[in-house]
Amino acid sequence: MVRPELLEILACPKCKEKVVLDERGRYLVCVKCRIRYPVNEHGIPIMLIERAEPLDA
Repeated sequence: MVRPELLEILACPKCKEKVVLDERGRYLVCVKCRIRYPVNEHGIPIMLIERAEPLDA
């Protein structure tokens, strides 16, 4: 799980908008770009544009 204080400062690297944690805590979602970034098993978000997945996946 991503720590709440980290979640407050994270932004999408593509558009710089805030990201939100999905229901399962497995992805950080950018609503504006309609993409999600994975969170690894240690709760560390992988905020690389090339690792982003479309929300429709």
